Amino acid sequence: MSENLLSRRLGFLLAVILVSIAVGAPSQCAQKSSDAQTTPKTNSLDDAMKAMFDVRTFAQAEISPDGNKVAWVESLPGPGGAPSANSAIYVAEVSAPDARTRITAGDGKTAYEEHDVAWSPDGKQIAFLSDASTQGQLQLFVMNSSGGSAKQVTHMKGFLASPGWSPDGKTVALLFTENATRAAGPLVAETPDEGVVSEEFLEQRLTLVDPAAATVRQISPADMYVYEFDWAPDSNRLVITAAHGNGDNNWYIAGLFKIDAASGAMTGIVAKPGMQIGVPKWSPNGRTIAFIGGLMSDEPIVGGDVYLVPEAGGNAENITPNIHTTASWLTWTPDSKKVLIAQYADGVSAIHEMSLDRSSSLDTFFDGSILSGDFGMLFSISGDAETIGLIRQSFDKPPEVWVGKSGEWKQITHRNDGLRLAWGKSVSLHWTTDIGKVQGWLTYPNDFDPAKKYPLIVRVHGGPSWAVTPAWPTRWSYAMALPSQGYFVFQPNPRGSYGQGEKFAAANVKDFGYGDFRDIMAGVDEAIKSAPVDPERIGLTGWSYGGYMTMWGVTQTNRFRAAVAGAGLSDWLSYYGENKIDQWMPPFFGANVYDDPAVYAKSSPITFIKNVKTPTLVVVGDSDGECPPPQSYEFWHALKTTGVPTQFVIYPHEGHEFADPAHSRDVIERAVGWFNQYLQPSR
Repeated sequence: MSENLLSRRLGFLLAVILVSIAVGAPSQCAQKSSDAQTTPKTNSLDDAMKAMFDVRTFAQAEISPDGNKVAWVESLPGPGGAPSANSAIYVAEVSAPDARTRITAGDGKTAYEEHDVAWSPDGKQIAFLSDASTQGQLQLFVMNSSGGSAKQVTHMKGFLASPGWSPDGKTVALLFTENATRAAGPLVAETPDEGVVSEEFLEQRLTLVDPAAATVRQISPADMYVYEFDWAPDSNRLVITAAHGNGDNNWYIAGLFKIDAASGAMTGIVAKPGMQIGVPKWSPNGRTIAFIGGLMSDEPIVGGDVYLVPEAGGNAENITPNIHTTASWLTWTPDSKKVLIAQYADGVSAIHEMSLDRSSSLDTFFDGSILSGDFGMLFSISGDAETIGLIRQSFDKPPEVWVGKSGEWKQITHRNDGLRLAWGKSVSLHWTTDIGKVQGWLTYPNDFDPAKKYPLIVRVHGGPSWAVTPAWPTRWSYAMALPSQGYFVFQPNPRGSYGQGEKFAAANVKDFGYGDFRDIMAGVDEAIKSAPVDPERIGLTGWSYGGYMTMWGVTQTNRFRAAVAGAGLSDWLSYYGENKIDQWMPPFFGANVYDDPAVYAKSSPITFIKNVKTPTLVVVGDSDGECPPPQSYEFWHALKTTGVPTQFVIYPHEGHEFADPAHSRDVIERAVGWFNQYLQPSR
């Protein structure tokens, strides 16, 4: 539930919303409506937004099989330096990282959407996706890693993703959604329903490409949506996670299957896991499949325990029971005797090496502030498992590509050297509640003066199955602009979060808003004890599940003097019928809403709406399928009716994660203005 597909109510309802509420269209972002609470631009706020908007982000850091080169994907700025959808691929020798080469299907000067880079097993070729030949339509290209021109090997119409070479280097597998008009996944803006609404959907199928002959075969069944795959070492089979039906919804009930590369015949390995699963990896000796399983609220944010199952099928064995970390990604060592596991661990990220002979348990291979990609912790290893490529970042260091070997780490890129901090230091806090140890992060105001008392903003993360770990804020991290305006920002990881083990992550089942809210409020008390926080000036904010917790929080206490609810959820009962990803909900609520409406009602903010006194700003994208706009409309309407100060802003053509930088900027300015109005920060 932190980020998934659109479902709106009737078109009439949205029409009413759009004409009744202040809408943050690009032309209105500059002027805003007459009653909008704006904040004058200050140098400090400009500095914060520059640091958040100008950061170059990285999606991959792929080490070559011999460990001598690293390829990476980095974001590219648009006109005027604004963030854009374009990205570029570069390759550099680890020994001479400054002499990098751009891998492109274009002229090397123009910006394209180019990403999903994959080394061939011998390291001589690189496969990647690019829209250089047809703007807006990705195709698969292959080129020599030593240079030269790229060869286009597909001419497909639809959405392509995740190319991966077979171990024999003859075939590239990828995921293909024929005739898709948008990227797969729950974060993008949803296409509106119109006319007769049906259950028809497009399937993402496993597709094999012969780069030499430029031939394409779709091998998975037409009625099966494939999410992930990994090749068997014999190159004749693949393991996939897949489910029948709507792809954005049914990931939550996906099974684990083998598929024959020649015939497309499928065999179940774990057909009904009874949990969410991800990251299937076939062992190099061909005998075992590893995967991550657990209670997960979002397809892009994998977390849980590590399981092993024989490739012939059978019972899956949990090899990390009762650990106090959360696995997020994994890969095998070449001898099939160890698994390298990327994990959330008590508010930071870590990579651990686990011996499968049980001779050692989770010996720390690396532990620190490392992230890769938007939602998880990915890394790549060389063929001999001696060299690792990854992206490192923290609250005070922007992301860059690094390579590590024998415990020695080398920075490869310096794309963000020019960025400057616009917030103070961040410290890890711990406190104890009835669940045990809880952790969170407290970020200090910029230009902190220990002699002053400062207001505090509590920012709750999405998910709920996710965690706050050290990362440089981006334009979606709107709350991190607040330290530049004289605020502490507190980001807790309450029960339901990753990083303290699977029991901790599952402790919010049938309990949304209760145990997790106790954890958050106890964390607020810890922050007040730890820093000069004014207890009379505390605000609350969050996006997605954090937006829900914001709506919930103001119904449970009057300690918060102002709130900003982003893409929130006000009524679990109506939400169940409005969204297209209802499969995520029964594992958390214990039943569907029609069988047990009471468990949904007891955790719904709308049930306690008459308690609210806190002025609340409500914002959402009009095409958000994960947290549909009617949820925000319902909450705003109730506050307006009961006389609570409120404002509602709907952003056009936006999904759960905003695409338009102008809208992100507007959210930041409005949130800062709203908190400034009610909390009067120290300046």
